[in-house]
Amino acid sequence: MAHKAGFVNIIGNPNVGKSTLMNAFVGEKLSIITSKAQTTRHRILGIVNGDDFQILFSDTPGIIKPAYELQESMMDFVKSAFEDADILVYMVEIGEKALKDEAFFKKITNSEIPILLLLNKIDTSDQQKLEEQVQLWKEKVPNAEIYPISALEGFQVNEVFNRIIELLPESPPFYPKDQLTDKPERFFINESIREKILLHYKKEIPYAVEVETEEFHEEEKIIRIRSVIMVERDTQKGIIIGHKGSALKRVGVEARKDLEKFFGKKIHLELYVKVNKNWRSNQNQLKRFGYN
Repeated sequence: MAHKAGFVNIIGNPNVGKSTLMNAFVGEKLSIITSKAQTTRHRILGIVNGDDFQILFSDTPGIIKPAYELQESMMDFVKSAFEDADILVYMVEIGEKALKDEAFFKKITNSEIPILLLLNKIDTSDQQKLEEQVQLWKEKVPNAEIYPISALEGFQVNEVFNRIIELLPESPPFYPKDQLTDKPERFFINESIREKILLHYKKEIPYAVEVETEEFHEEEKIIRIRSVIMVERDTQKGIIIGHKGSALKRVGVEARKDLEKFFGKKIHLELYVKVNKNWRSNQNQLKRFGYN
């Protein structure tokens, strides 16, 4: 039997469920998930292998109009998703009527590759509203196959997965068959810590934060990790640490529990907070953190 392989890139507005879908497809928590916009900053690859196929799923940042250098870089990841896609998954949610960037929308409607338009969160809707939304998107994106789904509940996720396999081009695998992602271990440590910051801090704090893992030592029974949380101002450093270090301790405890599940080993995690002024607008700093 011929082997199939290809890049399946997931795009859409912020908070439509792209990361939830990606993790459902891959069967692992590769993308962090919160209710806040701009949770995903990078393009994250999740690899799913079968005997005769390899799917390279790509989760991308939600499409926004960039306001500073970091967001510009995030949108570059989305643009790159158009360039190498064999199949494009365009995700919308019930009640949504347009993409935030008209240029991206035109790229979708003019695309010559297969488009699967997934109408997500149908568990929050009724039948009449669902039928109206399906009709709306049929008119807006006539070149797409439309699937009403619930990524959270798993409704129609398998059907979409099977359709993706049907649409894949014939190709040898791009990566070794036992590989799960293209990202190194330190990336997932950083993302796990950042997820806890997104969950527990308000206003600008989560968006002013970047995490860098400086040390990763794996022993037989334990992994020892030292990570630094970067903020832009001294006042943000105080908020991250909290009264007598209580806020930082909570982040560390919750991230450690998640990382122990991810790595299947005991984790010793040390967290520190440093000020890195205006890193979001500094090209050199963004390059250092893997944004361009």
